[in-house]
Amino acid sequence: MNRSAGVFGLGLVGTALAGRLLRSGRSVAGFDPDPARCKLLEDAAGQASDPGLVWQQDYVFSCVFDTDQLSDLIAQAPERDGACLISISTCDPMRMSGLGMAAAQKGWRLIEAPISGTSKQLAMGDAVFLVGGDPADAQALSVLLGTIGRSQHYVGPLGNGNRAKLAVNLVLGLNRAALAEGLVFANRVGLAPDAFLELLQDTAAASAVMKTKGPKMVAQDFDAQGRIEQSAKDFGLILTVAAEQRQGLPFARTYAAMMRDCMDNDEAGLDNAAIIKAIARAGGVE
Repeated sequence: MNRSAGVFGLGLVGTALAGRLLRSGRSVAGFDPDPARCKLLEDAAGQASDPGLVWQQDYVFSCVFDTDQLSDLIAQAPERDGACLISISTCDPMRMSGLGMAAAQKGWRLIEAPISGTSKQLAMGDAVFLVGGDPADAQALSVLLGTIGRSQHYVGPLGNGNRAKLAVNLVLGLNRAALAEGLVFANRVGLAPDAFLELLQDTAAASAVMKTKGPKMVAQDFDAQGRIEQSAKDFGLILTVAAEQRQGLPFARTYAAMMRDCMDNDEAGLDNAAIIKAIARAGGVE
């Protein structure tokens, strides 16, 4: 139960994961190109700044930004027979099978386990893992994931974990946008946003997003738990995959445009609750 873990990528998710692993009683080695992020892990009793040490741990997690970075990480992996590389990042599902084969050539078993939940929820043990890969590998990983998350769902072969993650993120992002638009509208017509949010959670429109993002929107608190730029990257993947399937996603395109507005206004690093700022800037319709 106290086997060691390595974490590549110490951004919001990687840092939350490392902290959760430490609290579960495991030793943790991590690495990030940003020395300040490595220092945060060292201050929390982990080891950092040595990628070679990360590769030696019993379990190795990838929390890098995107699919290209995961590919680069696999290219850098040392040969190691039977070791497990667990990808937490949201990646292109169409590339996962090829990345799994590239990892296998070096003796690594690639499992995808992207999370549903914010970095704060992951740190609190309230994240949900969407697991794709070999069934036996997924089963072997279930005990570890069970100690650091609220639940896990095995969704099939490599690639399906990220297909599920993109579909979840599509619904989640649109829920955020709907909440933000409702709060902006309520405010414009003279309702106090905080009182309206409380009322809203007792109506048929209630959703989990209201608990995680509603207070941040009302307070204009955009300290990041999941950044606009991350959501924009995910929605870019969603729209690309949808186009490959010849499926139009009109609401997703609208949401992606709102996130571009945020990034054009230097808000890429803010929490994705900041989508309310793009809506507040929207002009009236003639």
